[in-house]
Amino acid sequence: MIEELFREDSYLKSCEAVVTAVGEAGIVLDRTVFYATGGGQPGDTGLLEAADGRQVRIKDTVMDRDSGQHLHVPEGGAPPLAVGDRVTAAIDWQRRHKLMRMHSALHILCSVVDGGVTGGQIGDQKSRLDFDLQDVNLDKEAIEAALNRVVAEARPMRHRWITNAELDAEPDLVRTMSVKPPRGSGRVRLMEIDGADLQPCGGTHVANTSEIGPLRVGKIENKGKHNRRINIHLAEP
Repeated sequence: MIEELFREDSYLKSCEAVVTAVGEAGIVLDRTVFYATGGGQPGDTGLLEAADGRQVRIKDTVMDRDSGQHLHVPEGGAPPLAVGDRVTAAIDWQRRHKLMRMHSALHILCSVVDGGVTGGQIGDQKSRLDFDLQDVNLDKEAIEAALNRVVAEARPMRHRWITNAELDAEPDLVRTMSVKPPRGSGRVRLMEIDGADLQPCGGTHVANTSEIGPLRVGKIENKGKHNRRINIHLAEP
């Protein structure tokens, strides 16, 4: 299986890797800093550069459901790579960092709104979460103030791992109702905002809430009898 370097360090911008497979669906490496689409977070884009100067621009990174491998999807007409080629894999850091800020902001939103999460989507400027709520009046200004208060408090963010059995013993850790944390490796990654939020998550995050920057709450939409959608935006790019 591929070594997922981003799981331990979201700030890695590049790594050295070896091509282990090449197919129509994408390029597989033995290790990567590219996050594959999942949990509402888009896959990384970037560049693979071979030792002889060949460059392959990556337009997306996805997970192969059957093999569990990360597929680095090249732009059309990219120079071919072959199994055994050594490459430098570098992500589009500016885009990734915005996604990290937004993903971390959604975890703060989970701590502010008391309800199960029925869906979500992360973008580099706008993101959303859907909550299982009924007959609740959501105060847009109050939610925005609460989000920015946690940002301003500069709370540390960190991850740790627990076993599947430990997660089974604490089912309330799982906030998402439609997506369950992956269990294939026998352990589950938890993301913690100091004193604010703790839940399973395999995505990339900032190290401190202050790094997110000011947030703005956009539309709060009614998407069904039990479904409220809250949109949030980065106030500063």
